[in-house]
Amino acid sequence: MANSALLEDGILDAGLEDAEAKRELARLFDRNFIDLATEADAIRRELHPNDIVTYIVDRNINYTNVCWVACSFCAFYRTKRQEQKGDGYTLSIEQVLQKIQETVDLGGTGILMQGGLHPDIGMEYTTDLIRAIRREFPQVHVHALSPAEIWHLVDKSGLSLEEVLRELKAAGLMSIPGGGAEILTDETRRRISPAKNSTQAWMEVMETWHSLGMKSTATMMFGIDESYEERIEHLLNVRKLQARTGGFTAFIDWVFQPDNTTYLKKHPDFKKASSLDYLKTTAIARIVLDNIPNIQASWVTQPMKTASIALHAGCNDMGSIMIEENVVKEAGAEYHTTEAELRSIIERSGFRPAKRSTLYDRSFEPGISPEDF
Repeated sequence: MANSALLEDGILDAGLEDAEAKRELARLFDRNFIDLATEADAIRRELHPNDIVTYIVDRNINYTNVCWVACSFCAFYRTKRQEQKGDGYTLSIEQVLQKIQETVDLGGTGILMQGGLHPDIGMEYTTDLIRAIRREFPQVHVHALSPAEIWHLVDKSGLSLEEVLRELKAAGLMSIPGGGAEILTDETRRRISPAKNSTQAWMEVMETWHSLGMKSTATMMFGIDESYEERIEHLLNVRKLQARTGGFTAFIDWVFQPDNTTYLKKHPDFKKASSLDYLKTTAIARIVLDNIPNIQASWVTQPMKTASIALHAGCNDMGSIMIEENVVKEAGAEYHTTEAELRSIIERSGFRPAKRSTLYDRSFEPGISPEDF
């Protein structure tokens, strides 16, 4: 772990249980961005001294947009009734395999697969789908199923959480994304998605998955009227779990996209968080999450120039070129890129681009090894 010049010794370890420490950490948001970026960049350089910025070529596949949870911040979901009227969908196994073939043809090495909590989807569809992918595309990394989806499978199957995760692992699930974290405080979760699983439930999925020797990512969607202290509590929850398990490969944060959401309809004067707020939050994430190796820049919800600045504020990864992305696009985010453009932006930002694997454990870049990351 890297040491921070902006924080008192021991404050990160005390923060989750110590209210004053949490308030002190929240005051980081009052700091000048240059100070935060300088500190975050120093930590990045300590963890990644070779000025390499990684990225991956993969595809987001949303196997269904039907969901019963009805989160106020989501513009993607459709109800079962809407599906019956033709406004919702569930992909067949053959349709998913076709999307993966297209991904492989474009040089992709992995998929990020998530979907809504469809009332009719359970373990059989899910394990059959994963097995089919692993059988037809053994070279493709299957990074799939957020904690909310996994709890949905627990409810549908009657199995325990560990039993579900073991069955998914046996079917070929290779890692799980940190989606559905939003803000890991129950106050905000009850406010924006009262039917969704709790902070503890999200954490329990991750800890159990890690206990099986598997990896995952952690995420945060912010800028939905939560407090700075809640953002800090979220980061400290992730940091504490990482200290126990070491299972998180990366952290990704992004700004809530309000267009077409019920949240915006209920709060018509809502203002989306600024790029400066994004950059500050990301720099603070690098400072607090000193035990997670990789921080990803969110060019999908920010202008590319903002993501480029984030590379000098703690980020060492540009995520995916995203051959396909549906969820934030439904909420108004329209940023796109190509592999050539992404590499050019990394180089113009003063770094060396390196195409990586999903788990950051393999480089597809000639002359660059994982140890260089």
